[in-house]
Amino acid sequence: MKYRSVGNSGLKVSEIAVGSWMTDLAGSEKMKIAEETIRLAYENGVNFFDCADGYSGGQAEIFLGKILKSYPRSSYVVSSKVFFPTGPDVNERGLSRKHIFENIDRSLKNMQLDYIDLYYCHRFDYTTPMAETLRALSDLVSQGKILYYGVSEEWIGSHLEEAQKIIEKYNLHPLTVIQPQYNMVDRYIEHEIMSVCEKYGIGITPFSPLAQGLLTGKYKKGEPFPEGSRATHQADKQINNLLTDENLAKVEKLEKIAGELNVTLSVLALAWILRKPVISSVITGASKPAQLSANLAAAGLQLSDDVLAKIDSVLDFKPFARHIG
Repeated sequence: MKYRSVGNSGLKVSEIAVGSWMTDLAGSEKMKIAEETIRLAYENGVNFFDCADGYSGGQAEIFLGKILKSYPRSSYVVSSKVFFPTGPDVNERGLSRKHIFENIDRSLKNMQLDYIDLYYCHRFDYTTPMAETLRALSDLVSQGKILYYGVSEEWIGSHLEEAQKIIEKYNLHPLTVIQPQYNMVDRYIEHEIMSVCEKYGIGITPFSPLAQGLLTGKYKKGEPFPEGSRATHQADKQINNLLTDENLAKVEKLEKIAGELNVTLSVLALAWILRKPVISSVITGASKPAQLSANLAAAGLQLSDDVLAKIDSVLDFKPFARHIG
């Protein structure tokens, strides 16, 4: 396993992380498989485990905390998030000082921890002043309940710029990390967000690196969905929306590139994300140990300029640029 710093901080995380978003806790057998996956990750050098208060209604935090309890606290990095409702009351949601302070105590209790390493704002809260949110998070760092804080989805480049001004104005602890979606078919952070992070020394820990499973190569043009795959049961149909003829044609070409390197498409997709130094870690979701074992091969894999050029020709991505004259 290889390790990288999270932005300009001294915190080191494994290039491959394990997330709990898709962890299936329905039944003892599935819980056993989930535990085996987490323990296999730890045994193979994964030290970063991502979670959130909203995953499985808090049960994902409880489950992860129980497993990690058997390892030395200094040997792993754990993250959680705040924003989504944790109860019926109007203040049990969002990024107000009240909800952040109450929610961190809930997450710490769930995970049986004295502190959380990385604490993310799960969404952007348009109803709460940003200064209130950032001052609350900075105060949690001062209290030792969290070590670093960051943001996740819906925080755009202008939000990060505004946050930096507030942090400098009030001399707050820095915003250290962001967790956006990023993969071969969703590169929106390259338009603006990635350069802002490079500017301020903010690390990036992207989720959905395999585009909901599209970049595993399991879905083929003109063929039925594999039994038990996300496309057959995922309620929000995110993967189904990605299964276009255009995307599946790209997958076919990318699989050929992966084959030339003697790696799977999944490994190629993960290594491609890690080509950027601003990426601190890639948060993967694995429903079984075999999937995790396959993904671990991406750690430390260097893609040559020729290979990256081939990939770019397939993806045909053009960063936003406005030209006058």
